Amino acid sequence: MNMGMVFALAGAACATIFAGIGSAWGVGVAGQAASGVVAEDPEQFAKVLIMQLLPGTQGIYGLLVTFICLSQTGILGGEMVADMQTGLMYLLACLPVGLVGLGSGLHQGKTSAAAIGIIARKPEQFGKAMLFPAMVETYAILALLVSILAITNIPR
Repeated sequence: MNMGMVFALAGAACATIFAGIGSAWGVGVAGQAASGVVAEDPEQFAKVLIMQLLPGTQGIYGLLVTFICLSQTGILGGEMVADMQTGLMYLLACLPVGLVGLGSGLHQGKTSAAAIGIIARKPEQFGKAMLFPAMVETYAILALLVSILAITNIPR
């Protein structure tokens, strides 16, 4: 395998690994808060589950970018990346979703945990509570768009 493919694969791996770690942390933090609420009030299970799942989106975004990268680089068919410069471009294009996913997943988990606290006290405020973790999601979506645009515009 040539060095261009090594760098492209490293980029795909970074997108999945870093965003996945961020999601796992975030879902874990929110899940700890959710379990306490459900233990006290099982009726709130559906609402707190939604809050717990929100930080999981970063991992999905990382996986999406990985598949796009693998399809563009020839791993999933087609002509493989031949030169090191192109491989480095794929690596760099994958970093936004991976690194932002790492940070935003963790912080969205913390924000989701705080929103779960709102639901525990005032279940009728679910809609307002949902806005706080959704604001963190904005940055994950922006990073996803940057990575997709960068990957799909790398000249071959």
